[in-house]
Amino acid sequence: MNDGPLSNIRVLDLSRILAGPWASQILGDLGAEVIKIERPGQGDDTRGWGPPFHHGPAGTDAQESAYFLAANRNKRSATIDITTADGAALVRDLAAKSDILLENFKVGGLAKYGLDYRSLATVNPSLIYCAITGFGQSGPYAARAGYDFMIQAMGGLMSVTGEPDDRPGGGPVKVGVALADVMTGLYATIGVLAALAHRQRTGRGQFIDLALMDVQVATLANQALNYLVGGKPPGRLGNAHPNIVPYQAFATLDGHIVLAVGNDEQFRRFASEAGHPEWASDNRFATNRARVANRAALIPLVAGVVAARTTDAWIAVLEAVGVPCGPINPLDRVFADPHVVDHGLKLDLPDDRLGCVPSVANPLNLSETPVSYRRAPPSLGADTDAVLTDVLGLGADAIAALRAKGGIG
Repeated sequence: MNDGPLSNIRVLDLSRILAGPWASQILGDLGAEVIKIERPGQGDDTRGWGPPFHHGPAGTDAQESAYFLAANRNKRSATIDITTADGAALVRDLAAKSDILLENFKVGGLAKYGLDYRSLATVNPSLIYCAITGFGQSGPYAARAGYDFMIQAMGGLMSVTGEPDDRPGGGPVKVGVALADVMTGLYATIGVLAALAHRQRTGRGQFIDLALMDVQVATLANQALNYLVGGKPPGRLGNAHPNIVPYQAFATLDGHIVLAVGNDEQFRRFASEAGHPEWASDNRFATNRARVANRAALIPLVAGVVAARTTDAWIAVLEAVGVPCGPINPLDRVFADPHVVDHGLKLDLPDDRLGCVPSVANPLNLSETPVSYRRAPPSLGADTDAVLTDVLGLGADAIAALRAKGGIG
């Protein structure tokens, strides 16, 4: 049973890769019906982005890439060729019966098929149309394709990620997850929910222009303001924090630990446990402002002390006195962590084709309308006939004729 807060909403998802599918997966988790439109015979590019691939039961050739599985649960897959007149007409008909449309084609890429916002708004004025691009619908870079890696570079994230040039391994580094894509998916979700609230009051849909570049710059957060207020571009500090000290990773006797000392009282307690209570009264270290200014003097002292005990020993004593800290876990330890297990973050979704499909839970915990996991990511075109029948009312003969002409897969 689907009692989700968006169970009355239909999403037509023409996006692929990560940003758009991430948004539509969240909407699906919240109860929306999501129809994923894919190219016949090929589908979303990420279906081929492996290894690793998750394989079905022994004796079958069913498989799906881990990348595709990460962002496509709670969706139905319909294979429609929008480059054909029949295919484009089907998508227009589906848009007329949908609440939200997501797409990430190049600027103007759908206009030639009559699937741009201006065209679809004439058949469905209440449609909320979210277009995700690398650089937005206007500006000198609007025609460029945008990919997460280059957006992390151009948007400033890599300039503050990695070790300084003069340290071993120094140089700019991308984040280990396609964070610009994921954050854009989150902003897309926020945008369409805001547009739904507006439509509830006015009955009108709207166009949402969302650019990866804009999202990346917006999510520089305190680092952007460090520059705008201070006038100096922040550099790379490795695992250190530009505004808080000590707030970074340190080597222990048997590994590493992250210290996240967020205020002066926490520093006083840390100094005491470290055997150097005098640090907290030293004018160079007594306040966070002083510690940031004297980072070069303090960090070697902290590093020398931390290296003398094991990670577990430090965590035990620091947690006991309320000093935030934690180990640097590889993913096998993450999913074995008792807190992660308690919160049920690893899911197993049943699937007729693949058996049991692993997934990661949505972190939203709503008391009245919890998220739901109704279906595993679909096989390519698994729901084409059902979508055309359920939504558009087409019969078997009409569907067979469309397939024969190449409009659907």
